[in-house]
Amino acid sequence: MPYQPPVNDIKFVLFDVLGLDQLQTLEKYADATPDIICAVIEEAGKLAAEVLQPVNKVGDEQGCTYDPQTHAVKTPDGFIDAYRQFTEAGWASLDAPVEYGGQGLPHTLKFIVDEMVCSSNLSLGMYPGLTHGAISALHAHGSQALKDTYLENLVSGQWTGTMCLTEPQCGTDLGMIRTKATPRADGSYGIQGTKIWITGGEHDLVDNIVHLVLAKLPGAPDSTKGLSLFLVPKVLPDSGERNPVFCGGLEHTMGIKGSATAVINFEDAQGWLVGEANNGMRAMFTMMNEARLMVGMQGLGVAEMAYQESLGFAMERLQGRSLTGPKNADGPADPIIVHPDVRRMLMRQKVLNEGMRALALFTGQQLDLSVAHPDESVRERADDLVQLLTPVVKSFLTDEGFNNANVGLQVLGGAGFTTDWPLEQLVRDGRIPRIYEGTNGIQAMDLVGRKLGLKGGRLIAGLFDTISSFLADTPDAPHHTELQAALKSLEEATTWIAVNGMQDPEEAGAAASPYLRLTALTVIAYLWSRMASVAQRQLAGGEGNGPLLESKQVSARYYFDTLLPESEWLLKDITSGKDSMMAFTTEHWQA
Repeated sequence: MPYQPPVNDIKFVLFDVLGLDQLQTLEKYADATPDIICAVIEEAGKLAAEVLQPVNKVGDEQGCTYDPQTHAVKTPDGFIDAYRQFTEAGWASLDAPVEYGGQGLPHTLKFIVDEMVCSSNLSLGMYPGLTHGAISALHAHGSQALKDTYLENLVSGQWTGTMCLTEPQCGTDLGMIRTKATPRADGSYGIQGTKIWITGGEHDLVDNIVHLVLAKLPGAPDSTKGLSLFLVPKVLPDSGERNPVFCGGLEHTMGIKGSATAVINFEDAQGWLVGEANNGMRAMFTMMNEARLMVGMQGLGVAEMAYQESLGFAMERLQGRSLTGPKNADGPADPIIVHPDVRRMLMRQKVLNEGMRALALFTGQQLDLSVAHPDESVRERADDLVQLLTPVVKSFLTDEGFNNANVGLQVLGGAGFTTDWPLEQLVRDGRIPRIYEGTNGIQAMDLVGRKLGLKGGRLIAGLFDTISSFLADTPDAPHHTELQAALKSLEEATTWIAVNGMQDPEEAGAAASPYLRLTALTVIAYLWSRMASVAQRQLAGGEGNGPLLESKQVSARYYFDTLLPESEWLLKDITSGKDSMMAFTTEHWQA
């Protein structure tokens, strides 16, 4: 079915719940008026539905093709034109720095555009997605000369960027990187090595691709503390000559077939240092953290499209009769949406999707406050929340994006298992976001192993304070008691990890994934209570979109009655400890 941008829900969360229109009071976002924000939402929806979605299926069917003679990669039919329309309309530059041709709009708006792009064509969205991270890393850490040479074309989308970390022998353990950087007399470096699984590593959408590459200088420590970050272009801007950076082949992937996932060989290619020597991880994390938020939006995009396809099918597919009597008496059967089990699946999709969207946009709002608010204490508090919630957004939204695609396939039954319907592609496409940019298990370890203790526990304390303040200020908020209980469970889990994880790091590792999920469910509970509170107030005052507001109240009730109770067994999972998990010996595994 044609993609329908969830405009009403987005506007409700942005304006009525989060008050994003207040960003225009900040100097940095003075141009972000409600009219501008609404125009961005509307036009992004049109782009997704009219330009990107029409080439999605052909992208999956054709995939990218590799010519071993020329090392060139051809993207699927229609991708070049769709990408051209994307860049010419300014979507690549939405929140990019104004001084390099960007529009300087709030990051939250980019989150919205990311969701729509990924709902309509996840593969195509990969190309500008990573470019944005490269822009941020270069803008934050690059020399003025590098910024002047590369940023304008990256911001406009005339060039694209990549993130080159993984090698055949290492992924998460980046200390094992073997790619070498040899200093040259002119101040540049010769880059030698092979990187794998490089998204957009080679393609025909643009004339130049700017690779950000982790490599080791001579004599550097043999660990992540010995990594440096280098900018290595496919084409040297000054001379127009081809840099010896070549695609060695394409990975044969389960999904996102329209995205060129490449092996890239650096054959003494010319590169330039970004940031400080042996401090490349700091610069790369600027790109990685942004990419992780973007990948979270990929999960939400997949989840939303899966829901739309499921709902459309369920409303039209005639099978059986309602348990309470025919609802389509003139037809041979009732639409399957009358059946409770189908409703259960659709409600899970809808309620989680709207909760995840609220979580993502709340995080985006904090990101905007962290860079634009004049009060340093507000900026710090907002940045704390962004740091804490980044692994949560990445993991939970991609977990549930895939789960909701699977649920959607189940709604369609046998039709879902065929290529005649889009659900099987969504299942395949939706699987990889749980893996790249740091697996969701790694995200959980980042949350528990690093974020909880950061700044003396200030990050998680800030989240507790945010939710506690809401509970104290709005004692009549819907589902107040359930939210209070969820917060108590999260506090208890946090204390358990703080005590037991300090004594035994394996206890923290065993608890990490359920703790991240518990955090996500609790924050979404906070946001559902806020959404229900706004809906209650507006309905009482005769304001707003009545059906939307009523649906929010019902959805909130479903979340607290049916989905949030998972937090009870997550707490049990956490506090049960590692013993049974770690008890097996080799003989046990092989018995």
